[in-house]
Amino acid sequence: MTDLNFDIHASWSGLRRQGEGRISTGGQEVVYSGPASMGGQSKGTSPEELLVSAVTACYSGTLFHVLHDRGLPAEEVLVDARGTVTGYPEQADFSRLTVNPTAVGGDPARVDEYRAAAADARDRCFIGRVIRDHLSYEVGEVRVGPSQEGAAA
Repeated sequence: MTDLNFDIHASWSGLRRQGEGRISTGGQEVVYSGPASMGGQSKGTSPEELLVSAVTACYSGTLFHVLHDRGLPAEEVLVDARGTVTGYPEQADFSRLTVNPTAVGGDPARVDEYRAAAADARDRCFIGRVIRDHLSYEVGEVRVGPSQEGAAA
């Protein structure tokens, strides 16, 4: 087996929520700060959004793979996600992450199979497995939508 490394460089300046940071990864620079809802600068993204983004990116690719393996048609997978922090500001805790997938170009008559695939993808997404013992990681509404070509016609 091979170990893989993912190197990130981060910088931060400013005290607490009034600060601002930058992450360099994959040849890109991402600005981040605390979200306005938590008293931050709301510049760029936030660590909270980055966590939700990492899980959602992994989940979407995993779901597409699971659909393909099960012979369920899908041209594309769209995922809306929501991360929830409770107890702010006294005892802030990242408590829940919910993914709501849509299989574009799927077969609506097989929605139960899509729901089962969505749950399996949640369990197979290795980034999601990192967090699931620490917060509620759920699949919400599973939608099966029309083909993009059919929607444009």
